[in-house]
Amino acid sequence: MKGKGKSFAEEHLYLEFSSHLENCIFPLHTSVTLFLLSYCDCKDFRVFLVCSKEDADVAHVQAMLPQDLEVQIISRQDLPVMVQNCCLPVVVKRDDDFCRAGLSVTLRHIIEKTCEVDTSKKEVLELLGFKKTCLKACAEVSQWTRLCELSIPQAVEKFLKEPPELQPPFPEEVLQLEKKLREPVRVHNDDKIRRQKLKRQQEAKGPRQSVDSGEAHGESDEPSPESLELSMALSKLKVQEGPSGTNREPVHIRKMQTSDLPPLDHLFAEGLYFTLADLVLLPCIHQFLAHIWKKPCGILTHLPLIASWYQKIQEVPGVKRAAAQCGMQFLQLSDLLPTLEKQPPVRSESPQLEEKDCMHFIGGPRPTISKLVKKGIKAKFSPHPCPKWTLDWKNLPAAVSPQEGKMSTERAFRKQQQLNNLVSMVKNMAKPGDIVVDFCSGGGHVGIVLAHMLPSCQVILIENKELSLMRAKKRSDNLGLKNIWFIQANLDYFTGKFNIGVALHACGVATDMVIEHCTKAQAAFVTCPCCYGFIQNTLKFTFPRSAPFKEVLSYKEHMTLCRFADQTAVQLPLERRLIGKQCMCLVDLDRAWAAEEHGYSVQVISMEPESCSPKNNMIVGIPV
Repeated sequence: MKGKGKSFAEEHLYLEFSSHLENCIFPLHTSVTLFLLSYCDCKDFRVFLVCSKEDADVAHVQAMLPQDLEVQIISRQDLPVMVQNCCLPVVVKRDDDFCRAGLSVTLRHIIEKTCEVDTSKKEVLELLGFKKTCLKACAEVSQWTRLCELSIPQAVEKFLKEPPELQPPFPEEVLQLEKKLREPVRVHNDDKIRRQKLKRQQEAKGPRQSVDSGEAHGESDEPSPESLELSMALSKLKVQEGPSGTNREPVHIRKMQTSDLPPLDHLFAEGLYFTLADLVLLPCIHQFLAHIWKKPCGILTHLPLIASWYQKIQEVPGVKRAAAQCGMQFLQLSDLLPTLEKQPPVRSESPQLEEKDCMHFIGGPRPTISKLVKKGIKAKFSPHPCPKWTLDWKNLPAAVSPQEGKMSTERAFRKQQQLNNLVSMVKNMAKPGDIVVDFCSGGGHVGIVLAHMLPSCQVILIENKELSLMRAKKRSDNLGLKNIWFIQANLDYFTGKFNIGVALHACGVATDMVIEHCTKAQAAFVTCPCCYGFIQNTLKFTFPRSAPFKEVLSYKEHMTLCRFADQTAVQLPLERRLIGKQCMCLVDLDRAWAAEEHGYSVQVISMEPESCSPKNNMIVGIPV
C-alpha cells in the first residue's frame, strides 16, 4: 500500500546514452538502471536520457525503452550544473543542492525510494540483502562492488562493440564471476539451513538409507525435490517463512558436527539469496550470452555456473516481467546445463598484483628506516606557516561547530583544533570564485566551516555514506548556506573542475585517491591522512608511490612503515609513538614526492597542537 500522509518531492533521474546495439543501450549502466526501474515497477522518478552525441538515433532508442516508462531526451549542455559535474547515472531533486551519483548509489536509492512510496513492496527491499549492505561498500575498497559496478559492465560493453570479423579476447572479468560462483555460500544462519537441508535429503532418500551411510554431504546422483536453497530464496522474496522453519531436526542431525553438514548451493550472485547484485549483472551477462550464442565459439562451455545462474534467475518472480518490458528475450540454456556442468573449471589468466622482490627484506621499522637514511631519506617536516591561527569559535553560529555533528565535548574540541589547521591552509590558497571540494566529507565538519568562512567560494561535499551527508545538509540548511553542494558518490564519480581539494582523515588509499584527483585537475590540496595500516596495493595504486622510495624499498618494506605508522595512539608508550610518528612522516613524504613528480610543490606539516589527533600530519600541495 502507498505511504499515507506523505508528500514526495519530484526527483529527476539522468541516464547516459552513448550508442546502441540491436536491443541493447550503451552504456550498460543505463540498461541496468532501466531494468531495475521495471523490476521495481517504479514510476517515482522523472527520467531523462542524456545524449552524448548530437546525431543520436533517438527514435530508435525510444522504441527500446521500457514500454510503460516515460522518458525525456536531453542534451548534456542542458543538464543542471551540479549534474554536469558527475558521472551518470545521477538522481537529484529539482532545484536541490543534494544529488546522488554512480550506479550503486543510484540503484540503492531507487530501491529505498520505491519502498518509501509503497511500503507493501517488501520483496524490493530484500534486494539490499542482509543488513541492507548489498553494493554499499564503494568500488575503491570492495572487489565485489568493483566487479559488479565497473569491471563486468565495462568489459562486456567493450566485448560487444568489437567488430564482428575480429575474435575479441574472452573477458577476464566474466571468468572472475564464474570463479565467484564456485565459492562456498556464507549466510548469517548457515548452520541452521544446512541442517534443514540434511534433514530434507534424508527424508527424500527414505528409511532404506542409513544415517551413517557416508552420504551426509549430499553427493548422491539421485534427483531431489525442489532444492531447499531455492525454496528459501524465493520465500524470502515473497516475505514468507522459509520451508521447515518450525520443524525441529532429529537428534542425530542436531548433534552432527558442522563440518559434516552438506554445503549450500550457490544459487545467486551473492550466494543463497537474490539481491541487487543479480539485477546489476543480469542485463550485462544476458547481452554477453546473446552475443556469443550466435557464434559457434565454444565460450559457453567455460561458464557452466554462469549458465546455471542465468537459468535460475529467470525463476525469480518479476524478472521475466521486467525483461519483457525492457525487450530482453531470455535464452533457454536448460538443455545444455547437464553437459556444461561436467566441464572442468576454466582458470583465470589475469596476473595478480605483483609485489616487488622481497628477498632482501629485514623485518621491523628500524631496519627499514635505517635503509632509507643510508640513501639520504629522512623523516622531516616543513614548518607550520601559522601555528597559532584559530577560528573564533565562540562567535561562530552553533551549527558551524563540530559539536553539532553529535560528538562529545572533548572530541569536538580536538576536532576544532584540527579544523583550525586545515581552514588556515585553505584560506591562504582560496580566491573569490574558487571551487573547493571536501572529499570523504563525512558529516561535513570541514566543508561547512569552509562554506561559512568563504562565502565567495563554492564548496562541494563528496561522501559515499548517505546518513553522514544528510546530517551535513541539515546543518547547512540551519545555517542558510547558499554556496554549498552535497554529492553522495564515490569520489571518482565527481568529474567537475575545482581549484582546491581538502580531505580530513581520509582512510588508507583514499588519501592517495584524493591527491591523484587533485593532481589530474591541477588543483591545490590539503589532506590529513588516516588509517595507514589499511594502505595496500590496488588495481589503481602501487606502493611505494615515488621514484626515490621505489629505488630503496620493496612493497613489503613499505607496508611495514604503514603498519607502524598506525601506532601513534596516546595509550602507547612514548618511544613507540615516536617511531610511529617517524613512519607516518616517511609514508607521507613518499606521497608528497610522488605529487611533486606531477609538477607540484608539496610540504608535509605537523598539525598544531600535535595532541589534536594521533593522525596529525598534513600534506599540502600547490601546482607549480
